[in-house]
Amino acid sequence: MIPASASVAAIAPYAPDGAYAFRRLGMSLLVATVAGAGMWAVVVVLPKAQAEFAVDRAAASTPYTLMMLGFAFGTIALGRLVDRAGIAAPLVVAGLTIGGGFAAAGLAPSLVLFSAAHILIGIGTGAGFAPMMADVSHWFVKRRGVAVVTVASGNYLAGAIWPLAMNASMPLIGWRWTYVALGLVVLATILPSAALLRRRPSRETIEAAEQATDIARADSGVSPRLLMGLLTLAGFSCCAAMAMPQVHIVAYCGDLGYGEARGAEMLSLMLALGVVSRVGSGFVADAVGGAATLLIGSFMQCVALLLYLYFDGLYSLYAVSAIFGLFQGGIVPMYAVIIRELLPPRQAGAKISLVVAATIFGMAFGGYVSGVIFDLTASYKLAFLNGVVWNAVNLAAVGWLYWRRRKASPMPQALPAA
Repeated sequence: MIPASASVAAIAPYAPDGAYAFRRLGMSLLVATVAGAGMWAVVVVLPKAQAEFAVDRAAASTPYTLMMLGFAFGTIALGRLVDRAGIAAPLVVAGLTIGGGFAAAGLAPSLVLFSAAHILIGIGTGAGFAPMMADVSHWFVKRRGVAVVTVASGNYLAGAIWPLAMNASMPLIGWRWTYVALGLVVLATILPSAALLRRRPSRETIEAAEQATDIARADSGVSPRLLMGLLTLAGFSCCAAMAMPQVHIVAYCGDLGYGEARGAEMLSLMLALGVVSRVGSGFVADAVGGAATLLIGSFMQCVALLLYLYFDGLYSLYAVSAIFGLFQGGIVPMYAVIIRELLPPRQAGAKISLVVAATIFGMAFGGYVSGVIFDLTASYKLAFLNGVVWNAVNLAAVGWLYWRRRKASPMPQALPAA
């Protein structure tokens, strides 16, 4: 029989908030950044694909929509797999599907095949977001909020890095071979990382987290079913609003005569500052809780969307895009933080992935309907207004959740770490 002291000594190097946890956080951020290329590449090539395949704006938005639907499916399926088998297996799936999808899309002779390849890209990209957040949440207690938003920042770092890299590459080798090159980078990075991240949290860590979430849930005043319903509604509506600038800013700048490269720069600026917003929201969440942080982010995103309705000069668009990035970056990770505060850790992958899937459906809907509105009106003004309306729905859902929690706990403190 192994002495208890020996068992504790074996677990200690891998305890939450330890040195190993931070090394793992760094590796997880790298994986999320590389996998995130699958989400942003199609935004950059949208105008070129529209011209090459000779279709309208709504049809050219179809690959993005299908990628996001694949993203949603991959998020849910691979999130459940994380709960059962850890993060390594989902990452193997991600490396193969993203890499293969980029190669297939780059060589596709028609819009139909180009769009179909983006379903594969989306499935793999799903592993780099919600499943990665769920996995890293088990390795931190005191700094869980910061850890979750750091991994979530990989998605925005991808948006800041890959559009600029693609803009540099496409004049040299074209958008098709740029896609193939991206696939090779993904394969070479994610498959080895899967082996390095195969360790899972100890049973003692999971049991301690179960006890903490039981206490927090009992004190919250919100049932698990109601919580998931509210977060799902909030996630869909916030991202239906968020999609307009993120998906169409490159095309919008081209339509205004500023050039697509300017739009790609604005997208990179928006997402780079979104990283700042995400990391900052993690510190706020660790201090005041996820619900309050989510409410702040929702309100500020609504303000930023309203600014797009009034300012369309080149430099004012740079400024508004920067503000939008600073305001909205912390919203989506807060759903994961709230779930880990209140729901059982053994269900973290499935629950977080379900809500994140709702945000993905919101992005897919928002990206597509914005293209439809443009085709009907030859302007993005009503598309921005559509975003404001959906943001109001998010603000109402989040505000009600926060009010219920305040009512249950008149003097809220940061929730006990689970």
